[in-house]
Amino acid sequence: MWFKNKLKINMSNTTDFLERLGQTNQNPYLIEVDRADGIYIYDKSGKSYMDMIAGVAVNNIGHNHPKIKEALKAQIDKHLHVMVYGEFIQDAQNDFAKKLTSLLPQNLNCVYTVNSGTEANEAALKLVKRVTGRTEIVSFRGSYHGSTHGSLSVSGNEIKKQAYRPLLPDVRFLRFNSIEDLSQITEKTAGVIIETIQGDAGVRIPSKDFMKVLRNRCTEVGALLIFDEIQCGMGRTGALFAFEHFNVVPDILTLGKALGGGMPIGAVVSSKENLWEFTYNPMLGHITTFGGHPVICAAGNAFLEVLTSEVDLNEVERFGALLESLISKNSEIKEVRRIGMLFAFDMVSFERVELVVKKCLEKGLISFWFLSHPYSFRLSPPLTITEEEIRKAAQIILEAIEETAD
Repeated sequence: MWFKNKLKINMSNTTDFLERLGQTNQNPYLIEVDRADGIYIYDKSGKSYMDMIAGVAVNNIGHNHPKIKEALKAQIDKHLHVMVYGEFIQDAQNDFAKKLTSLLPQNLNCVYTVNSGTEANEAALKLVKRVTGRTEIVSFRGSYHGSTHGSLSVSGNEIKKQAYRPLLPDVRFLRFNSIEDLSQITEKTAGVIIETIQGDAGVRIPSKDFMKVLRNRCTEVGALLIFDEIQCGMGRTGALFAFEHFNVVPDILTLGKALGGGMPIGAVVSSKENLWEFTYNPMLGHITTFGGHPVICAAGNAFLEVLTSEVDLNEVERFGALLESLISKNSEIKEVRRIGMLFAFDMVSFERVELVVKKCLEKGLISFWFLSHPYSFRLSPPLTITEEEIRKAAQIILEAIEETAD
C-alpha cells in the first residue's frame, strides 16, 4: 500500500482498524488521529495536517470549536436520550428548530430532525409520495443523495448502484441543467429531488434560468421540489443556503453534514402542513429512535449561532476566489468549478489526481477526490480559514503538482 512507507503508522492500531472495522475502500488514508483543532488534524506522532476538505464539508466552522464543546457539555449535564423522537418536549430540539427555521423562508417552517443526510433524503422521498399520493420520483444524472436503498435509487452513479439492484421503481433521471428535459416532470410526478449544487459530480452549478423553470414546472404540475443541500448548504457556497443564489425556494429542504458542528445529524425542513402527513394514515409515517437527540440538537443550535455570528459569508467568496486564482495558475489545472469554498480542480487523468492527492497528504495537507468525477481533486476547507492559511495551502498544492510531474 502506498501509505506504509510515507506515513508513520502504528501497525498494531492499523491492524485493529483494518481487521475489526468494516472498510469502505481498499486504500484508506490511515492517519492515526490524536486531536483536531481549527483547520488542523494532528496524528499521534505530532504531525499536523491542514484539513482542506473539512471532513468532506462537515467541519464548516473548523474542528473542535469551543462553542460546540460548551453546548455539548451543558446538554450532557442535563440529560441524554430520554425517548424516541416526537414524544417528549425537549428544550434542545425546540431551540434548534426555532433557530433553523428563523433563517429560512416562511414555507420552510417545520423541522423533522434525523440522524444523517441520507436519512433526511429517505424521509423526503416518503414525504412527497405521502403528500401527493403519487409514486414517480424525478432525479438528475450525476446526482448523489446517499447510499441507502432509497437515496441510492435517486443517485446517478450506476457503478455504485449496479451491485444492489433492484432499487426503487418509478424513478426517472433527467439531464442536469437541461431546461428541455423539465417537460418530463408531469402530473404523475410526486417529487423532484436535486442537489442545489451537484457535489460528487464535480461541483456542477445550474443556471438561474434552469432553476427558475424547474421551480415553475413543479408548481404547475403539483410535484414537490426537494433541494438536497446536505453538502452545499450551511454557508459553503457563500450564502447560508445555496438556493439563495437562484432566488427560488423548495417545498422540502434536506440538510446534514455541517449542520451538527461536527456531530451526526440530518434534517428535513418543510411546511407544518406537509410534515403533519407523517402523523396519520399511517400513524408513525416516519420514525426514528435517535433523531433529534438532545446532545446533537444542542450542537446544531450552537453551530447555527456560530455560523451566523462569526462567519463572514462575503469572506467565504473572497477567499474561495483567491484560492482558485492561486491554484489555477498551474498549467496542469484544466478547469476549475467553484462556488464559495466548494471546489473541483480538473486534471488530465485520475492517475494524475491520485499522485497529487497523495503527495499533498505527505506534505501535511488533506485533499480528496470525487466518487463520480475521478479526474478532479476536491477542496472544501473550513469557512473559518484565514488568508494566510489559504496561501499556505495553495503553495503546498502547487508544490505537490510540480513534484509529481513527469
